[in-house]
Formats: sequence, structure tokens, C-alpha cells
Amino acid sequence: MSRGTAAPAGIRLVAFDVDGVFTDGRFYLSDDGVESKSFNTQDGFGIRQLINAGIEVAVISGRQSGAVERRMAELGVAHVIQGCRDKVAALDDLMAGLHLEASQCAFVGDDIPDLPLLKLVGFPVAVANAVAEVREHCAYTTRAAGGYGAVREVCELVLAARSDA
Repeated sequence: MSRGTAAPAGIRLVAFDVDGVFTDGRFYLSDDGVESKSFNTQDGFGIRQLINAGIEVAVISGRQSGAVERRMAELGVAHVIQGCRDKVAALDDLMAGLHLEASQCAFVGDDIPDLPLLKLVGFPVAVANAVAEVREHCAYTTRAAGGYGAVREVCELVLAARSDA
């Protein structure tokens, strides 16, 4: 059984944090300073489904990562915002450019820096392993943890709401 309410049918943009949402929150740093991350392939299929349905997809991350840039390019994610100090301003700019209202947007997060975005959007989502304060402010909490299918779950939820409308 899912935890929370169903996604609104009018979602036109789904934005995601990266670390702790697309990944399990860990990253690997080699002795040479090379960073790597682990992504779930089923999450990638969900992202492609959203894009194919005409729903905009974005990632907004406070960190900068070549692995994220490469993975999002593979998936066809057009809106990749990394190294972001002000996530609300980044989403505001994105919404303005896409002519969207906050009520038409979802954001998926896991930690305290995501709270301002989660409070802004029409459909705030926490992954199962999000900190308690984040879960308290969200309309929906995934069954799956970040890096383990949470992104796919959100994609399917948004697509189901659209097909039910």
C-alpha cells in the first residue's frame, strides 16, 4: 500500500534531487579523486516513460557530478541543474521558462536542503529513506528507497494519475 495521496492529474514537470533519490546517497571517491555513483536502470526506464508522455523532467542538485551529467544525457533529461546553491530560484526559473505554475510540478527529495522546494510544488514527494522532517512535509512517501526504485515509483504514480484523468 502506498503512503500518501495520489498524484494530481495535472503534473507537467517532475523534478528530482539526485543524491539519496536517484542514488542511495553514497558516492565513491577513488584515490585519484574520481567520483562514481550507482544508478538504478529501472528508474531510468521510468524517466524515459515520463519524457515519452510529454512530461518535463529535471534534476536539481547542490553537488556537481560528471556521472550525473552523463546519466541524465543518456536518459534524455533536458533540465540538469547541478552545483545549485538556491534550488528554489532554479526551479522558479525553470517553471517560468516552461510557463508552468508550482501546482503543476512535483519534486522528489530526501533531506533538509530539499524542504524549500517540497514546500513550493503542488506534489511534494519523499523517498522512503528520507529524513523524518522531509517525510512530514510531503503528500506522498515512496515505498522504495532512493537508489532502489523510488524514482520509478514516482514516474508510475504520475503517469497513472494522468491516465486516470
